[in-house]
Amino acid sequence: MFLYRLLSLFFATSKEEEDPASGYDLSLYKRGDLLEVPRTLFTHFGIYLGDGQVAHLIPDILPVLTRDKAAVAETVTNNRLLLGVVAKVASVRADSLRDFAYGSRVLVNRTDAVCKQPPLDADEVAGRAEKLLGAVAYSLLWYNCEHYVMYCRYGMAISYQTYQFCTTARKIVCSRTSSYVTASCGAAVLLCLGCATPATLLGTMLLSFTIWMAA
Repeated sequence: MFLYRLLSLFFATSKEEEDPASGYDLSLYKRGDLLEVPRTLFTHFGIYLGDGQVAHLIPDILPVLTRDKAAVAETVTNNRLLLGVVAKVASVRADSLRDFAYGSRVLVNRTDAVCKQPPLDADEVAGRAEKLLGAVAYSLLWYNCEHYVMYCRYGMAISYQTYQFCTTARKIVCSRTSSYVTASCGAAVLLCLGCATPATLLGTMLLSFTIWMAA
């Protein structure tokens, strides 16, 4: 009981006695729209179902820790979200527009302009989103909220955010500078530790050469 109360306190989120859609003009959104919420480091996505409800995939650790449906149904706080990312557990859930936004502005995503695949019918988009409600496995790179909404709207589970991240990481890791740094630091560490042998130096040079060739 004490542990549950402690968890409840940790995951608590403030509640205001007002309309869940307060502050948002519902006439701007249509069933099947792909919505996005700008965050500090990423963009969160969801599918508008109508009547102020949004289906979205969000990491959440709480369902692993308790079976209290009322507690799990509350707005997912940042603590719950971050722990869910680490544990790789998530839920596809339907929340109010306000809970989905979590204090941020909501935009209607214009992915149609950049995606080569035409969007599906609005009712089919929303139907797919509703059909997938429930617990899912989560991967920051391979299955996140963007993969979910892209599958619902276009039939392809892809993520432009993941692609951009991997492209940037590749440019940083697989660069000539990285090759030089790897060779220099590797040799310096081996010399400082007194374990510089032809075999260890060859391994360091091989790693540096591999990065060089990948650049």
